[in-house]
Amino acid sequence: MSEISAGDAMATAASTVGWRRAGVAGAAIGVIAAGAAAGVAVERLTVGRGMRKRARLALDATGPYGSLRGLPGRATADDGTELYYEIDEVEPGGTGTGGTPPGTAAGPRRRRLFGRKAPAPVTVVFSHGYCLSQDSWHFQRAALRGLVRTVHWDQRSHGRSERGRAQAQGVHVGIDQLGRDLKAVIDAAAPEGPLVLVGHSMGGMTMMALADQYPALMRDRVAAVAFVGTSSGKLGEVNFGLPVAGVNAVRRVLPGVLRALGSQAELVERGRRATADLFAGLIKRYSFGSRDVDPAVERFAERLIESTPIDVVAEFYPAFTEHDKSAALPLFLDVPVLILAGDKDLVTPSSHSEAIADRLPDAELVIVPDAGHLVMLEHPETVTDRLADLLVRAGAVPESSNVGGHGSTAPQPGGR
Repeated sequence: MSEISAGDAMATAASTVGWRRAGVAGAAIGVIAAGAAAGVAVERLTVGRGMRKRARLALDATGPYGSLRGLPGRATADDGTELYYEIDEVEPGGTGTGGTPPGTAAGPRRRRLFGRKAPAPVTVVFSHGYCLSQDSWHFQRAALRGLVRTVHWDQRSHGRSERGRAQAQGVHVGIDQLGRDLKAVIDAAAPEGPLVLVGHSMGGMTMMALADQYPALMRDRVAAVAFVGTSSGKLGEVNFGLPVAGVNAVRRVLPGVLRALGSQAELVERGRRATADLFAGLIKRYSFGSRDVDPAVERFAERLIESTPIDVVAEFYPAFTEHDKSAALPLFLDVPVLILAGDKDLVTPSSHSEAIADRLPDAELVIVPDAGHLVMLEHPETVTDRLADLLVRAGAVPESSNVGGHGSTAPQPGGR
């Protein structure tokens, strides 16, 4: 009740004194939460603002990350929201790059056996996290192209998907809604055949909600599951690397501050652009756990997060404190499961992955050293290796498949 009161008070204050005060409050909370202000201040003293801007532009121009594209499609959610997805097909004798070979229709050519279609291939469905997009799986997508059929989709209000229609009308977004969205994508992009579900952070929660609402789908079609840096609940207890007093203060005012910022989205977005250096430090602090991340990967993460409008950030945030799908975890007991997290993840700490593993004792649990929340970008080789092993165990790819050389943090010509 105290959080609601604080939030209402903050929203009222913002409407009275304008967006600037809300913006200052939000920035102050961000500085406290991240503990990154000192590093940003040193950088500002030693590197000119113009030089930093030119460096970002250079990284944007040369970085190949997020450039992979496949066959586009759209699914319609139960509230009418259009959800964007892309398919990378595996064509017999084709290139495996996600395009359609010359002389074929817009879809895979399947051989017919005795007048009947060959069995549908395994499809790996990737679900991304909060404030990201399907492009956050860049390295894993590059590694698996040509080996297995994959579907990458943008969650509602993220990436190329439509802004949630229900949310535009003031309806609260919850994790259950995201589970229904995933079902709509599966129905459109992979209506038959075995499925392997892979989800990072909010994407993993989306998969739990899918299983909770569609247990028959789990039983009949899901062949394997990978949870990456996610949680089955109790996110309201995460301290984000803060002292107790600091995190309690943030929890009291953050919902209201986000609502206030979201109500002045256009003006706040200008403020975000003006304080890009500060937010770059915050993003780095909460995305990565090691110091030697490729600067182009860091910049790629910034672009992904910066592209999420502040009102979308605000409307999704409450769903995480309400999220609790621990009761749905037994639905994953009968399939191979990979649970992977970074040991320095401040957003969904590795203890949350360990809690999932406690409920799924046969799952493979991998805690990656020196890794933060965006472990699939920070240590892509490790994530791809464990994911490839899961696909072999699920029968999705042959054991002889070679993903070596893919998923490297080194720039790859042509974005491949």
